[in-house]
Amino acid sequence: MRKPAITAVALAGAALLLLTGCTDRDTASPTASATVDPTQLVASLPDATTEVDQVTWALVEGEPRSLIPGADYNFVAPNLCDSLLRVEPDFSIGEGIATKADWTDPVTFVIDLRDGVMFWDGTPVTPDDVIYSLERHRNDVTDSYYGAFVLVASIEATSDSQVTVRFNAPDSDFRNAIASGAGAVLSKAYGETAGDALGTSGGGLLCAGPYKLDSWTPGGEIVTVANEDYWDGAPLVKTLTYKFIPDGTTLTNALLEGEVDGAFTVPPASRSAFETSDAGRLVVGPSTASLSFGPTKSTGAGANPMIRQALSMAIDRDQYLQTVLNGLGQVQSTFVAPFSWSGSPAADTYQAGYDALATPTVDIDAAKKLVEESGEDTSVPLRIAIPAGSKELSQTAAIIQSAAEQIGLTVEIDERQAADFAAIFLDPAARETIDFVATTGYTETPGVLAYPQLFLLPAELGGIFNWSGYSNDEVTALLQQSRTSTDAQAAAETYVSAQEIFAPDMLQVTLAGSYHTTFLSNDLTGAVTSVAAYSSPWALHLGGS
Repeated sequence: MRKPAITAVALAGAALLLLTGCTDRDTASPTASATVDPTQLVASLPDATTEVDQVTWALVEGEPRSLIPGADYNFVAPNLCDSLLRVEPDFSIGEGIATKADWTDPVTFVIDLRDGVMFWDGTPVTPDDVIYSLERHRNDVTDSYYGAFVLVASIEATSDSQVTVRFNAPDSDFRNAIASGAGAVLSKAYGETAGDALGTSGGGLLCAGPYKLDSWTPGGEIVTVANEDYWDGAPLVKTLTYKFIPDGTTLTNALLEGEVDGAFTVPPASRSAFETSDAGRLVVGPSTASLSFGPTKSTGAGANPMIRQALSMAIDRDQYLQTVLNGLGQVQSTFVAPFSWSGSPAADTYQAGYDALATPTVDIDAAKKLVEESGEDTSVPLRIAIPAGSKELSQTAAIIQSAAEQIGLTVEIDERQAADFAAIFLDPAARETIDFVATTGYTETPGVLAYPQLFLLPAELGGIFNWSGYSNDEVTALLQQSRTSTDAQAAAETYVSAQEIFAPDMLQVTLAGSYHTTFLSNDLTGAVTSVAAYSSPWALHLGGS
C-alpha cells in the first residue's frame, strides 16, 4: 500500500513483487493429490539445537535487486535487517528492536527501544537510526512500504531510547506495518555514506539482524554469516548462502539431489517428488497468498462486474486447486486471505464476516444469463495478460479461457516477457490492449486493509491498482473509518461491512488461496514455514535437527 504520488519505477517493482510473484516453474504435470487440511498447516518447525557450519538456500524468485527491506521482496533481507517489531510465525506481532511500540493516545505512537542492540559493526542502534529508517520508508519512493506512512505528521526522538510518531489521524494499520520492512532499522551513518548504492551488490548495507552480509556475487550467490552478538542469541547456522535458482525443474532437482538444503515457494507440480524424497521433506504452512485475475481498464467487458461474476461462476475451484496448485491450497471467497487476521484480537469478527460471504460455486446457466444481461458485445475477445515462464499463471489463463468458452465468451492469452509485463503496472497505454491480468498476490504483514485498498479506493487515496475506476462512496468511507478506528473490534466490524459490499463486485476474481511451501533437508529444523518468512528472521532458529 502506497501514497498515490509514486514514481513509475517504484510502482513497477511493487507490482511485480507484490502481485505476481512470477517465477519459472517448469516441472512435470501433477497428478491428482489430496487437498491439505488447513488445520494441519505448520507455521514453524521446532527450534534447532545443533550448530551447522554451512546451509545453502535457493531463491526461487531469482536474484534480488536490492537487500533494503521494502525495495524488493526476497527471503534474504529479513535475516539481515531487524524491524522494530517482529511478525511471528502465527502472524501475531512480537517484540523486535523495540520492547514496546504502541499508541499512547489516538494520534501518538511511542516506540521504546531495546537496550544494547548493536549493528553488525558494534555501533549501537540509536533513535537517530530509527528516525532515519522510518523517514526513508516514508519518503523514498523505491520503498514498497511508502503507503504505511500516509497519516504520519512527524517522527522525533523523545529520549535517548525513545522515538515518538505523531499522526494526522489514528491509523489502525501502522503497528502491523512496522513489524515488517516498514519498521526495519538501518544504520544512518552507513546509509548516508553509501547513498544510492545502499542495498546493492556494490553498496551493501549495515543492519542489526541475526545474519551479516558477507559477500554478494552478482549472478552467483549471496553469502551471509552469523551475527554472534545478536541481541536475541547467535544463530546456529554459521554461514547461510543463497543461490539464485528461478527455474522450477533445476530447483526441484537441486533439492532432491541435496545440492541445496532448502527453499521457499517450491513448485506445486513437484509435490509428489518432494513428499517421497529421502533427502528432505515438504512442509506446508499458512499463507496470505492467492491467485486471481482482475480488470486493467475502465472500458470494455472486463470492467463490467457482471462479466467478472459470470467468469467466476464458470470456474470449478476444486478442479483449479488440483490443476494449478496440486492440492496445496484452498478455495478462497475473496482476495483477503483468512490468515491475514489470524493474530488479531478481533479475529472472530473477521472470520464471521468472511464465512458469511458466498462460497464460489459453478453455475454455468446462471453465468450465461449474466453474460446476456451484461449488455456486452460477446463477439469481441477478452484478452488476459500473464508473465512468461509462470507455469501456475499459464495454467490459470488456460482455465479461464476454457470457462469463458462455456458461457459464450472468448478469451485470448497474452503472454508477456518481464519488461512488457512490468509495463502493465507502469503505463495505462500498456493496459489498453488487454482486459485482465492474472497474478499471484500476498501480504507479508498481519491485517486486512493493506491489500484491498489498492483496488477499491480512488487513486488519490491510494488505489493504485484501481484501474477499472471502481467507485463506491460507502465502501471508501467504511475503509477509511476502519483504518482510523482506535478500537480493534470496531475496525473489524467496519471492515466487514465494507467487505459485504465490495466482495460481490470482484475487483479481483479470486481463484484459490495458495499455501506457503517449504522444502528442506532432513538434517535441518527451526525454519519459519508460514508466509511470515517474508518479513521475519526465519533462519534465526535454523540448525541441525
